[in-house]
Amino acid sequence: MTGYENLSTDALLQELMDAPPDDARALELAAFTDTVRLAQAAASLRDRGHGSVVSYSRKVFIPLTQLCRDVCHYCTFAQTPRHIPQAYIPVEEVLEQVRAAAEMGCQEALFTLGERPELRYRAAREALEAMGIESTLAYLTHVAGRVLEDTGVLPHINAGCMDDEEMLALRKVSASMGIMLESASERLCEKGMPHYGSPDKSPARRLDTIERAGRLRVPFTSGILIGIGETRRERIESLLALRASHRRHGQLQEVIIQNFRAKPGTLMAQAPEPDLEELLWTIAVARILFGPEMNIQAPPNLSPGVLPQIVSAGINDWGGVSPVTPDFVNPEAPWPHLEQLARETAAAGKILQPRLTLYPSYVNTPEQWLDEALREPVLQQADAEGLARSDDWCPGAQLQPPAAVLEEMRLAPADADIDPQLIEIVERCRAGAELSEADVERLFRARGPEFAWVCRAADQVRRERHGDRVSFAVNRNINYTNICYFKCQFCAFSKGKLSENLRGRPYDLDAEEIARRCREAWERGATEVCMQGGIHPEYTGQTYLDILATVKAATPDMHVHAFSPLEVWQGAHTLDMSLEDYLRALKAAGLGTLPGTAAEILDDEVRAIICPDKINTAQWLEVMETAHRVGFRTTATIMYGHVEQPRHWARHLLRLRDLQQRTGGFTEFVPLPFVHMEAPMYLKGKARRGPTFREAVLMHAVARLALNPFFDSIQASWVKMGEAGVAACLDAGCNDLGGTLMNETITRAAGAAHGQEWPLEDIESFLTSRAREPWLRDTCYRPAPGERRGAALAAEPLDAVVNTPAARYERRGEGKRSPLLRNAVIGSDRA
Repeated sequence: MTGYENLSTDALLQELMDAPPDDARALELAAFTDTVRLAQAAASLRDRGHGSVVSYSRKVFIPLTQLCRDVCHYCTFAQTPRHIPQAYIPVEEVLEQVRAAAEMGCQEALFTLGERPELRYRAAREALEAMGIESTLAYLTHVAGRVLEDTGVLPHINAGCMDDEEMLALRKVSASMGIMLESASERLCEKGMPHYGSPDKSPARRLDTIERAGRLRVPFTSGILIGIGETRRERIESLLALRASHRRHGQLQEVIIQNFRAKPGTLMAQAPEPDLEELLWTIAVARILFGPEMNIQAPPNLSPGVLPQIVSAGINDWGGVSPVTPDFVNPEAPWPHLEQLARETAAAGKILQPRLTLYPSYVNTPEQWLDEALREPVLQQADAEGLARSDDWCPGAQLQPPAAVLEEMRLAPADADIDPQLIEIVERCRAGAELSEADVERLFRARGPEFAWVCRAADQVRRERHGDRVSFAVNRNINYTNICYFKCQFCAFSKGKLSENLRGRPYDLDAEEIARRCREAWERGATEVCMQGGIHPEYTGQTYLDILATVKAATPDMHVHAFSPLEVWQGAHTLDMSLEDYLRALKAAGLGTLPGTAAEILDDEVRAIICPDKINTAQWLEVMETAHRVGFRTTATIMYGHVEQPRHWARHLLRLRDLQQRTGGFTEFVPLPFVHMEAPMYLKGKARRGPTFREAVLMHAVARLALNPFFDSIQASWVKMGEAGVAACLDAGCNDLGGTLMNETITRAAGAAHGQEWPLEDIESFLTSRAREPWLRDTCYRPAPGERRGAALAAEPLDAVVNTPAARYERRGEGKRSPLLRNAVIGSDRA
């Protein structure tokens, strides 16, 4: 095989991009000195795996003890008892520091400590004895547990070499752990070398700890220290040892390339430091050996002034950066300010983003990598990609959108500053060309300037189709029952025998109350009643036909927008009718259009978690396609921000796009961000607290692009987003606000503060203040009659609603019950 140095640049890139070199080929890199070409290959690999993002963890550094039994010749962290005020930091002092750090936005508590000082120092033994604790690692376990329980900040443990029992104990109180291999060279442990006299720096001992972490499913950090007397070949051998363990177990979250810094007062104070060339060469080699997916990190405080070059060599992470504590291991090297770090990262063409101590691929597989006690704390701090949640905004809450996101939207960059791949995807969206799942997922991964650019691109498409006109309807929501025998984990509205502790008592509206609400809505200018409810165990398909008869008798001219695909499927099943026949019966009874709810996420991987007994993806799509064939127009929705990831969003949109291309039956797409406050799966610690504000706005923008030109309207839910959120969505591709609603109960049952009514005159004022043209429409996007607007402007206050108590529900067992429909039953092809 041709040596690396004899390959052309193109041939070198091709070979290194195809697959990581095997061990023998990797060792040949020791003689390859063209760092520029290595860095080019490494940067291309990094971009394939990580795109435009370079991450960091916002941390607080806790040096629990600076006593250590080892005597590394370059270390100033380890101290003797007479040089420190106390052997161990007291737990209350740790908690005080972590709480202060949490106020500054820190999400990681990095515990660093000397190795087993009680084996060397009486002061350590006496301090532990006074606390009634047997070892340093036992004290660490106690303190990390308190930090997790009392503050929610996620501990990361750098505790040195451990056995299984110690590691398992720490796994219950920490999200991740780590140990620097530093070097696999035994030569560095010989007399006169930097690791002489340090038993815990034995490569075999450290590799054993790394291997244990893999067997015990601990997300782990390791890396090498360069410039302490090792050769380039020894660096490669060290990286290969790490790679071998990772290939067996997958436990290495990141590989750190740390450059030695000489420190006064140490035996290596006069030792030469590695130059920039050595650092860049080693970073590039690490990326080449581990491939595109691995997280390769270099500490930014150890290389001030050259951070863009470091990015260009192939890193995708800066490690932990603390706004509150120094780097106690390298106290001479202060952390860069985050604003400076973001600027220097941007100078290399990348976007700085915070992460947790756990990297996204581990966040997104918690059952494999996290103790059960850590899963909820990690989930609550993560966004949909598994990076750190960047704001406290959540749907339905009376919180203003984060100013930083709004500012980003105002500062959309020029095309020249955007990833060409992203530009090409958007151009295909504008042309209505075929899109892959990866294309749409790439749109959803837009952050920073890319996020602003995608929003602007979406808004350009909106403007081309609709100008500045924003439509809405005067309507009323009527949820006729909150009794439901399905067990959707996101729903706080439905009432079954296990859910009466949630908001409201069980009710089942009688015909008189339904008719009264319809008449009142008509008198107040409504053109539509939107009607849905729980799947009451005594409801049949005839029930829905009877509801339609009630509405049409009370208000003959009212448009009825009603019955989710689940209700339609259940109705057809209970009357032993085909979907098409039942839908025709509904149409004959006066049904006008169908809402596209019950879609949640159109991917059965997610549905198995959040609504396992509900209709599946294919069945939802079958109801909609059949409805379109019968002549109904329908809406389409997505309910997002709970357990799903961007790939599921992409699949959802593409499935809707495919159906719309065939039928043209969807009138609009409505993103519905998950409202978490009272949702069962959130209360059980099984869901995120809705999307971040960036994700919520981006959902609307990506929908406008990915569904173009097949969907005409993208709607913002003011009930979920609030007025300020809607305003942002109007600048990101939205052209519709839904309706005035009059009453809304499903979102409010989940804990939202919005939802009772947004009067017509207030909507018009809101839109005109933003230089938009209000357009009052009906359900099918025709102009609403002028007299309807007049009635809405003259509307009297709503009368109090009467939720008819669910007598039949409370006297379970009386009356004839309809056949219960669950996913185990509806998996057939009968309908």
